[in-house]
Amino acid sequence: MFKLMIVDDEPGIRFSVRQVFANDPDEFMVLEADNCDEAVRLLRDESPDVILLDIRLGLQSGLKVFDSLREVDPRCVVIFITGHGTAETAIEAMRKGAYDYLLKPLDATQLREVVHQAGEVSRAMRQPALIKDGDTHQDSADMLVGSSAVMRQVFKQIGRIAAQDDCVLFTGEVGTGKELAARAVYQHSQRREGPFLIVNCLGRTPQQLDGVLFGYEAGAFPEAERRRIGKLEQASGGTLLIDEISELPLDSQARILRVLEHRQFERIGSTDTLASDVRILASSSQNLETLVETGRFRKDLYFRLRGMLIQLPPLREHPSDIPELAHYFLFRFNRQLGTAVHSISEEALERLQCYAWPGNVRELQSVIRESLIRSSGPVLIPEFLPAELLRQADIETIPESDPAVAATWEELAQNVDIWLKGDERGMYRRALRLFDRILVSGALKRTHGNQAVAAELLGLSRPTLRGKIRIMRRDYPETE
Repeated sequence: MFKLMIVDDEPGIRFSVRQVFANDPDEFMVLEADNCDEAVRLLRDESPDVILLDIRLGLQSGLKVFDSLREVDPRCVVIFITGHGTAETAIEAMRKGAYDYLLKPLDATQLREVVHQAGEVSRAMRQPALIKDGDTHQDSADMLVGSSAVMRQVFKQIGRIAAQDDCVLFTGEVGTGKELAARAVYQHSQRREGPFLIVNCLGRTPQQLDGVLFGYEAGAFPEAERRRIGKLEQASGGTLLIDEISELPLDSQARILRVLEHRQFERIGSTDTLASDVRILASSSQNLETLVETGRFRKDLYFRLRGMLIQLPPLREHPSDIPELAHYFLFRFNRQLGTAVHSISEEALERLQCYAWPGNVRELQSVIRESLIRSSGPVLIPEFLPAELLRQADIETIPESDPAVAATWEELAQNVDIWLKGDERGMYRRALRLFDRILVSGALKRTHGNQAVAAELLGLSRPTLRGKIRIMRRDYPETE
């Protein structure tokens, strides 16, 4: 359950906050304090996810209360409540690490939105992001799961890079776990006691992105009614993840490059240079090298970022990890949904491994959750999997006895003998094609016709395996 603490000496403000979240009693618990001592006690005893703090708490300064709360928990996420006359004090609080501030009178929609965003930040900092170490039943933590060679390499990279303080670039398709890997780097770094903030570049205008990242002065543009502190200042002493950095405009890319190289920046509309004490992580689901070639991404920024690169592989390239991932999600969602499914049938696992997973691990997570909601009984069977997945999985599998890929060692030996006796030319290439048939046939038989798993077994990409199958069907039409 999400715990929200409101610290305000005005009963009316506390009542208003309670009312905003009253419709979700099972999701939100609202804790109340009207003084510093009570707020500190509740922070120690209840560990609220987000704290709403009045900038003026009777005779007490909200900034001093903020300092007291930070002494108890340096990573507590605080949103200040302030009147128009005290906005500058709230800005000072944000410089010291507060998440945001809201003006009175409180707008219910804005309050819910900011609390939700702050809750995501709180979760990112507090929820453990672990690398799987034998036990995937730790459903209180987000885990990077996988035993394949490619995932073991990712884990090693995270371990080596986390202790450094340089920027890191995470690349990979949507849903491969880039944010989780970034959180793991943060939580194993020297900055783990500092804030961890995320800026998603998707769906924002250039002006919005500049304002969110660098902040702005009052009057910097028509909508800038008052000064705003950017995430680079808010994350001071901690880590900032720029998600989908490929969407940053070129001008903003130049500013980020300056932060990386000189640890300096200016708010929009200001000439005052500010020092930056932030570790920058970046992620992209786009091919940045291609964007550099087309002029949409700065070459100098790309080379600066790729110095420490972690590539998250698509799930189709390590299908042997699917059973482990599926069981991990099974145990997590059992607790959340109150279901009692203890295992996944072999047939269901085979169907999961036969699917292409365009949405990668995130899609697998959604499929397991959806399947558990529909399930009955202690075992998850194929009937509970989504129909589209079952249909696509059938397409991805070919019969293991397909004559176009059937061949034996005896056939190879017989043909080689015939070719040698007949002094035929080009036998080496023909023998290799037949050898391919033997290997592919054996791999498909071993994996029950699953192309994805067979490709991994052979050490080939799936497109390469499919290409070989097409060539075999072309070269041996009599087997169709």
